[in-house]
Amino acid sequence: MDLSRPVRRWRATGKPQRTEIYFRWSMYLTELIQPLIALNSVTSLHPRSPVLLPAAMTASIAGAVLAICTLRATLEHYVGRRGRPTGWLVANGLLLTAAVPVLLLAAPAHAYDRLPATATAIAYLVTYSLAPVFVALPLRSGILTCAAAVALIGPVGYFTGCSLPATIGVLIITALWTAFMAAAWRISAWVIKVVWELDAARESQAQLAVAEERLRFSRDLHDVMGRNLTTIALKSELAVQLARRGRPEAADQMAEVQRIAQESQREVREVVRGYRAADLRVELAGARSVLRSAQVECTAELAPDTGALPPTDQSVLGWVIREATTNVLRHSDARYCSIRLELTGGQAVLEIENDGVPTVPKPSTGSGTGLAGLRERLTALGGELTCRKPGTGRHRLTAILPLADGRTDTALEETTG
Repeated sequence: MDLSRPVRRWRATGKPQRTEIYFRWSMYLTELIQPLIALNSVTSLHPRSPVLLPAAMTASIAGAVLAICTLRATLEHYVGRRGRPTGWLVANGLLLTAAVPVLLLAAPAHAYDRLPATATAIAYLVTYSLAPVFVALPLRSGILTCAAAVALIGPVGYFTGCSLPATIGVLIITALWTAFMAAAWRISAWVIKVVWELDAARESQAQLAVAEERLRFSRDLHDVMGRNLTTIALKSELAVQLARRGRPEAADQMAEVQRIAQESQREVREVVRGYRAADLRVELAGARSVLRSAQVECTAELAPDTGALPPTDQSVLGWVIREATTNVLRHSDARYCSIRLELTGGQAVLEIENDGVPTVPKPSTGSGTGLAGLRERLTALGGELTCRKPGTGRHRLTAILPLADGRTDTALEETTG
C-alpha cells in the first residue's frame, strides 16, 4: 500500500489546517460512539427483544450521521465561512424531541436497576444534539437554549409515567454531561477559530511588512532622486544656453551632469540594498552647491558639535536638508536660503528658510510624498516637522529632534555661501 501520497498531502497542509482536522475529527469520532451506547441501552432495558435492537441501531446510526453533519455546519458557521445552519439545527431538535420520550417510555417505571442505561442513553442523545446548538449560537443564547432543553426532560418524564427518582436521576446526569461536552465543543471550536485568526494576523503582518518596506523604498528613492534630477535638469538647461552661445563652459556643465548621474546610480543601488544613510555635512555641502548653481545665495549655521550627533540623527537631519533644498528649487523663485541647526534644550532644531514663494503655488508634477516621508522619519525618533510662512513670500521648514543625552545650548559656527 502506497502511503507516500497521503504523507505528502499531510506535510503540505499548514498548521491551521492540521489543527482544524485534529479537533474536527476528534468531535466526529465521539459521535460514532452513539450506536454503541444505543446498543448497550436497548439490551439492558429489553434484553429479550429481537425487534428493538436493529431498530435502535438504525435510528442511532442515522442520528449520529445527522449530528456529524450538523456539527460540521455549525463549525463552518463559527469560524465565519457560512451562515447559521438553521435547517440542520431544526432537524437535530426534531430528532431530540422524538427520541427522549421514546427512551423514557421504554424504561419501566420502577426498574431502578435499569436507570443507568436509560440515563446514559438520554444524556448521550441530548448532549450530542445540543452541543452543535451551543457552538452555533452566541454564548448567552446557547446556554439558555441548552438549559431549557435539558429542563424539559422533567415534564417529559412525568407525562410518560417515569418515576420521580428516575426522572431526577436522568435530569441530573443529562445536565452534567451536557454542560461538560457543550463546553468542550465550544472550546474546541474557539481554538479552531483562534488558530485561523492568528494565521490571518501573521499573514497580514507579513503583508504590512512588505508594504512598509515598499513605502520605505519609494520614500528613499524619492529623496535620493528628487534633488539629483532637479540638479541635472538645471545644469542641462544651463549647458544648453551656454552651448547656444558658443561658450566652452557648456562641456564643464555636461561633465557635472554626468558626475551627478553616476552618483545617482550609486545612491539608488545603496537604497536598494537598504544601506543608505544621509550624512549631515555631506548633504549640507551638496545643498549649498546646488543652490549656488541655481543662483540662490545660501548661508548655513551649524552647531560646532554637530558631528557628535548619533548617525541616525544625522541621517534624518540630512534627509530634511535634502528634501528642503529640492522643494526650494522646485516650488519657489528663491534668491536666498538659510539653513540653521541649533542644539538647545536637549533638542536639535533645524530651520530652513527661503524667499521667493509665489502667491499662487507652482503646479507640482509629484504626489507630495517628500514631506510625509520626513515626518515619518522624525516621528519614529520622537521628533516633529512643521511648515509655516513667517512673512510674505517666505517659507520656513522646522525640524525638531529630541536628543537622548540632553545637550545644553551651544554656539553656532557660520558659513556663508
